[in-house]
Amino acid sequence: MIQREEILRRLRAQVNINGHIIGAAVGSGMTAKYTAMGGADFLMALSAGKYRVMGRSSYACYLCYANSNEIAMKLGREELLPMIKDVPVLFGLFAGDPFINLYEYLKEIKESGFSGIVNFPTIAMIDGKFGEALAEEGNSYAREIEAIKLAHHLDLFTVAFVIDEYQTEQMIKAGADIICAHLGLTKGGFLGAKKYISIDDARKITDSIFLRCNQLRPDVIKTIYSGPANTPIDMQYMYQNTACQGYIGGSAFDRIPSERAILNTIKAFKSYGGFDQNDPMAKLVNGNWNTGDYVEFVKQYVKEHYMKTIRLGDLAIVAHVSYSYLSTRFKKEVGCSFTEYLVRFRINMAREILSKERISCREAAERVGYTDYAQFSKMFKKYSGLTPSDFISDNINTLKNKKDTLI
Repeated sequence: MIQREEILRRLRAQVNINGHIIGAAVGSGMTAKYTAMGGADFLMALSAGKYRVMGRSSYACYLCYANSNEIAMKLGREELLPMIKDVPVLFGLFAGDPFINLYEYLKEIKESGFSGIVNFPTIAMIDGKFGEALAEEGNSYAREIEAIKLAHHLDLFTVAFVIDEYQTEQMIKAGADIICAHLGLTKGGFLGAKKYISIDDARKITDSIFLRCNQLRPDVIKTIYSGPANTPIDMQYMYQNTACQGYIGGSAFDRIPSERAILNTIKAFKSYGGFDQNDPMAKLVNGNWNTGDYVEFVKQYVKEHYMKTIRLGDLAIVAHVSYSYLSTRFKKEVGCSFTEYLVRFRINMAREILSKERISCREAAERVGYTDYAQFSKMFKKYSGLTPSDFISDNINTLKNKKDTLI
């Protein structure tokens, strides 16, 4: 078990140095071992993770197949805690379990060696008539708030899944160390969610949640969980456009990589050769992709070639689809038009360049693909609130103030 203050010290150092943290919901000792080796800052023993390893959807943890807390306890005690010593392991607590005394069970969790808890499965994900019925008989989100509060009292580290500002406010008051905006189950892969919000809608939701965090307790660590964000490119967008300080993933770290690796390895042996079909361009060449991969291809291309002229029509020709189809598909998946996405990406890259390098505004414009400086300046002000020159001045003053403070 790693003490709460030590976990907070480590996570804040990661945020200060790397800009973000990573949490992984794992379902097996093997997954835990390699996510820890990869640099995950904390692991979570969730019943959903065990169901994923069994080839089922994460939603299985909400059904009456087995006791969620017993699954998480067995997973943690037998597969995670004996193997993982230097990375905190958190317990996925179903607080609504009618057969436990919360306080006594939290003490058992702590005595077992878990460093903290996370409220999952969370009632927050259940709406409609079934959600109302659960609330009427006392199985409400309030029980999860109570669990976080009691865990905080026992000096356990706590991660709180929330879906709106009200839950955020209650969990902050309960003492949660991390507020995680739960954006729904992870898209992608064979078992992934087929219905999910766009990445831009995810940005709007997290903005409102993180704004409430900053109003109540600015030092609380702010993260998001999955939903439409299942790739590093998606998270780059979220980091650039929200106050997000970390990503917590489940399927993104175990199910999707396993699906791809196992499938491709078997195919490689079957065909007497090895190949990697994960790259969007390779999928395009081989014709082995689904409709969602068109959007990933476009986003990957923007990431690698934003400094050049990019026409969606050209990408549509290469992908062998119509311009209108690709444009519509992109807007549906991402939540904004291709043009807006490209402009946002370029302006964010320009901000990064101007923050780190002493170059002229015009040179920065050229380096992110703008030959018309007036247009660049107009877009920069629209998305940054400042002209490029004012941004540089503001950045210089910020650095000077930090230097004066150190002196």
